Amino acid sequence: MYKVTTEDYPYPTKKGYFVDSRFVKLSRAKPMPRLSTLSPKEVIIGRLLSAVGSDYVWGGNRKDGVPEMLTYYPPLKPLSENKRNKWMFKGVDCSGLLYEATNGFTPRNTSSLLHFGKPVNIAGLSADQIIRKVKSLDLIVWDGHVIIVLGKGRVIESRLDHDKGLPGDQGGVKVSDLKEVLSELLKGRIPVNNYADNVRGVRKKFVLRRWHEVKGS
Repeated sequence: MYKVTTEDYPYPTKKGYFVDSRFVKLSRAKPMPRLSTLSPKEVIIGRLLSAVGSDYVWGGNRKDGVPEMLTYYPPLKPLSENKRNKWMFKGVDCSGLLYEATNGFTPRNTSSLLHFGKPVNIAGLSADQIIRKVKSLDLIVWDGHVIIVLGKGRVIESRLDHDKGLPGDQGGVKVSDLKEVLSELLKGRIPVNNYADNVRGVRKKFVLRRWHEVKGS
C-alpha cells in the first residue's frame, strides 16, 4: 500500500489517502499534472444520461465500477449480481456522477462545488422564477448534495433514496422533473446567492452555480 497525495483531491484528512500498489505505476520522476479539458455540453449531458439506473455508491466515481477488484480481492464464493456490483464499487454518488461525466474537470466534492463557477442570483425567488433563470448543466447545490440541470425542465442526480415513501430501493441515478424537485426543495431550504450568505434563523439553504464555459471556472 502506498500513501499518496494528488492535486485532483486536495481535501484534508487525518490519516491520509492510500492506494493498493497494483493500481499504480512507479516512476522516479514526478508525474506531470493531469490535463483536463472541458467537453461540449451535449457530450457531458450524454455521459450523465448514460449513468441513469446506476447504483448510488458513496465515494463512487465510476458507474461501471473497478473490475480489478474481483482480481485483486477475489471473493471466496460466487456473488449475486448485486453483491458483485458492490464488490466492484459499481456506481456513483452525487458529485461523482458529475465528476465522471466531465472527465474530472469539475471538483470532486460538494464542498468545492458550492463555490465553483459563478453564482446565479436566486435569493427570494420561487420555483417558477428560478426555472426561468437556469441553463443546462447549472448546479443546484448545498453542502452534502448536488443536482445537475439537464435542460428542458429536467434534472439528474444520484442519491441514496429518492422517495422514502415508496417501497423498495429508491437509490441511484435518476432523471426528475425540475419544477417538482425545486418545489420539494423549497419546502425545507432557502435559495441564496452565495452559500456564505447568512439568512437570519435559517440553516438549510442552497445555491445555483453556473460553471460550463465560464472564464475562471
